[in-house]
Amino acid sequence: MVQRVFSHYLLEQAGIRAGEGECDSVTLIQRFGSAANLNIHLHCLVLDGVYRTNVKGEPVFVEIPPPSDEQVWEVLERIIKRVMKQLVRRGILVEDQGETYLADDGDDSEESRTLRPLHRGSCVYRIAFGPRAGQKVLTLQGALPREKSGKQKLCANLQGFSLHAAVRCGAGQRKTLERLCRYIARPALANERVQCNAAGQVELKLKTPWRDGTTHQVMSPLEFMQRLAALVPRPRLHLIRFHGVLAPNAKLRAKVVPQPLDELAQKVPLREGSEAEHDKARGRPMRLGWAKLLKRVFNLNLEHCPNCGGDLKVIAAILVSHRKDSQSSWPGGEGTTAPSHPWADAASRLLIPKPDPNPVHHVTCEPLVRHTVASESKRS
Repeated sequence: MVQRVFSHYLLEQAGIRAGEGECDSVTLIQRFGSAANLNIHLHCLVLDGVYRTNVKGEPVFVEIPPPSDEQVWEVLERIIKRVMKQLVRRGILVEDQGETYLADDGDDSEESRTLRPLHRGSCVYRIAFGPRAGQKVLTLQGALPREKSGKQKLCANLQGFSLHAAVRCGAGQRKTLERLCRYIARPALANERVQCNAAGQVELKLKTPWRDGTTHQVMSPLEFMQRLAALVPRPRLHLIRFHGVLAPNAKLRAKVVPQPLDELAQKVPLREGSEAEHDKARGRPMRLGWAKLLKRVFNLNLEHCPNCGGDLKVIAAILVSHRKDSQSSWPGGEGTTAPSHPWADAASRLLIPKPDPNPVHHVTCEPLVRHTVASESKRS
């Protein structure tokens, strides 16, 4: 629904009729706020333009100018109108004599009795279950109160909805784009923000102080678990969605998204009888190895030796423990020895440094990317 509004706006600005161009974006559904509360909002990476095909069938990118404040307000009004109509159509809201209110829910299942109080309490910073059910979470004010900030550029707030379109990355700003992607794909909490005090309560540090000076929230362990349970999405719900040319089954995706494996496959000579494997490998997407993923996510360098700087080559993997642990409970009974593996004895001495004299760097480019946030307004 939000993507359709963005697509309609981009096609209008590019002067292209619907069906003649493709608007591209990546949407991440984020369920949490700065206080680990339930605050569902959308982070959208939208290309500043439209793809259309020429006479030869090749994609051509048509760039559009940056939006103005008035255009951001118009887009937000369209989003609100469509969202409200959809909620009324689904029976979640009821319109009566020009007024809109929440419909009565007759669902009395166990899931509704459990999850909905958690969701409701997490949205309004209240406790759902326990001795303090219905009460607000204890807060600590460690900063001075501040006045409400003025109007921001390319930001709109209307009827409880907000739209922010002030973040922009150029085609060559790869580091900035990666930093933006890391921000919108971050988890709900960081370990540095959660700690236990002397009384055994959980102190949650806010990412930024609120306007009233609140810097921490204090909860019991059970109340903190309630807050975390409300953030868990439904099963089989995709939180990252691709639209337009970037969609998985889009016809123009292979011509727009960089394909580094095609260039690599042309340089690697084929063996006899390996055409099928070669064609299958060319269509396989490039994925990062586990060592690079650990480096990018947790900043753990498992590719180079900390002493000499050489590359580490994994020769074997330890699948099970080979030592006898009297505290472990294996299926054979308490105190039994874990089943040994023929690689376990040799695996501990086969991780050796091997310098690689030919490092490989991969560089890609893409059109301009704009980051927009569509959400309900939240306490700041």
